[in-house]
Amino acid sequence: METLISQLLKDFEGGKMSRRQLIQSLALAALAGSAAGGAAAQTGGGFTTTHLDHISYQVPDYRRSRDFYAGLMGMSVVDDNGKDYCQLQFGDSQVAGARARAFLSVRNSQPQAGTPATPAPRVDHVAFKIDYWVTDRVKAELERRGLKPRLQPGGPGDTPNYVSFHVTDPDGFEVQISGIAAPGDSLYKKA
Repeated sequence: METLISQLLKDFEGGKMSRRQLIQSLALAALAGSAAGGAAAQTGGGFTTTHLDHISYQVPDYRRSRDFYAGLMGMSVVDDNGKDYCQLQFGDSQVAGARARAFLSVRNSQPQAGTPATPAPRVDHVAFKIDYWVTDRVKAELERRGLKPRLQPGGPGDTPNYVSFHVTDPDGFEVQISGIAAPGDSLYKKA
């Protein structure tokens, strides 16, 4: 890739191509490089992450956090049980031809035995949506990497066939890997 970019710059500086041609060529080179990287991840058994699905917060007062993110950051409150939980939606992008929005899941912390009555706020987990979900393949890949996947069927709102596994990353953070089970998948449910 470095050789290609060097040659493109040399051609531009030598007057063999216009600025527009240089930019188009660099864009195509970057696109080809990212496609090759995605293919490498797939052949290595990894997944292709399509977008951030959600971030889950545990806080002492979910209403305060809800009002902060809705008021300052312009996030839309899309689900609020009025008691201890809400979802705030943000972003707008196209993923595989479908509209994708990420959200914050904010809930009141639940004290655990032997901990302070009001636990400190924390990020509970981060969820990523992956492409081409096949439950058995995803589980097998996670286990192959020495992870201990914990299945969580069902998901946010009314998303049909949302399925996910929770794992712990090398630094101890909780990661949720999610996708949509398609017909033929072991967890697919006909609507």
